[in-house]
Amino acid sequence: MIDFTSALYLGMRHPSRALAPWARLTTGVPAVLGMPPGAEAVAAALAALMGCPRAVLAPSTLHLAWDVLGLLARDPVRLYLDAGAYPVLRWGAERAAAHGAPVHPFRHHDAGALRRLLRRDAGDPRRPVVVSDGWCPRCGEAAPLAAYLAAARRHRGRLLIDDTQALGILGRRPTPAAPYGQGGGGTLCWLGLEGADVAVLASMAKGFGVPVAVLAGSRSFVQSFEEFGETRVHSSPPSAAVIHAAAHALACNAARGAALRARLFRRVQQFRRLLAALGLGARGGVFPMQVLAAPRGLHAPRLYASLREAGIRAVLLRDRAGSGAALAFVLTARHTEADLQRTARALRRHFGPPGSTHLLAS
Repeated sequence: MIDFTSALYLGMRHPSRALAPWARLTTGVPAVLGMPPGAEAVAAALAALMGCPRAVLAPSTLHLAWDVLGLLARDPVRLYLDAGAYPVLRWGAERAAAHGAPVHPFRHHDAGALRRLLRRDAGDPRRPVVVSDGWCPRCGEAAPLAAYLAAARRHRGRLLIDDTQALGILGRRPTPAAPYGQGGGGTLCWLGLEGADVAVLASMAKGFGVPVAVLAGSRSFVQSFEEFGETRVHSSPPSAAVIHAAAHALACNAARGAALRARLFRRVQQFRRLLAALGLGARGGVFPMQVLAAPRGLHAPRLYASLREAGIRAVLLRDRAGSGAALAFVLTARHTEADLQRTARALRRHFGPPGSTHLLAS
C-alpha cells in the first residue's frame, strides 16, 4: 500500500535504539513542579530555531491552546479568530469565551475583514488578540501574518499562531530554488516576522515526527505560562521518551534537515508535474499536502475507494465550503518517484485522457 495519509513530512522516525536511554519514563509530578531532564535543553534549541527568546514544552497543542487562551482571557482581551483555524485553536477560543472574552471570527485569510473588525471595535479598551494558523494545508498558503500582525499592532494587540504544519518545513530566507527556506523554524521565520507581541504554539508531530508541543514567544509571556498554566498544575509533563525523541529530531534536522527538505520539494514538484500531464491540478503550491483540484462533479469518495483497491491510500476531506468532498495526497520525503508514477497510472486509468469525465457523479 502506498500511503499518502501520513503527515510525517520529512519522514523522520525515532526508534528506541536511536535514542539516549532514560532512567524513568515520567517524573510523577505535575509539570509546574519541574520538567524531566533534557526538556529545557530541547526547549532552548526550539526557541533558537523558531527565532523566539524563550520556549517551553507541553504534551500537546491542546494543552497549550487551553492554557494560553485561558490565561490571555484573565486580562481584558477580545479575540479575532481566523474562521479557517484548526479546531484546537477554536477549542482554546471557546475557553476564552467561557471566561468572558468576546470572540470575533473573520473570513479565512482575509486581512481586510480583520482590519474592518478592529476599526469597528477601536473604542473597546480590551486588548485585541489575533488568532490564526500559520499555514493552511487545504489552501496551500501561509496566512497573511504580516498583515494580521500590523493590524493588531495598530490597536496595541498581539498575534497568536498555531504553526504545527510548518514547523520543520518552512524556515528562513526562502528562494525559488529552495522555497522552504533554511532551518525549519516555521512560518514566522519564513516570513521574517518577530516581536514580543507574537507567540507560537506548535506540535513537533508532523515535520519532526515527535508527539510533543512547544510554546515559543517572549520571555515574559512564556514565563507567565510556566507559572500559571492550569494544565501544568493538573497534568504530567512530556515523558522522557518524547523528550529524547525531540532531541534526536533536532539533531537529525541539524545534520540532514536541508537534504530532507530538498528531497520533499522534489517530490512535490514531480507529483504536480504528473498531475498536470493528466490535465489535473492540485491546491497546495510547494507544500507537501496536495488537494486534488479535479473536474467539476468528481465523485471523490468513489475515486478514493478506487485508489484503495489499487493499493493507494489518500485522504478523503470534507469540503470546508460544504460543496462536497475532496481528495488529498500528503507527500513525504520517504515517497519515491516510483510511488508517484504508480499513483499517476492509477489516476490515468480512472480519468482517462485529459478531458475525460470518467468517475464523475451521474
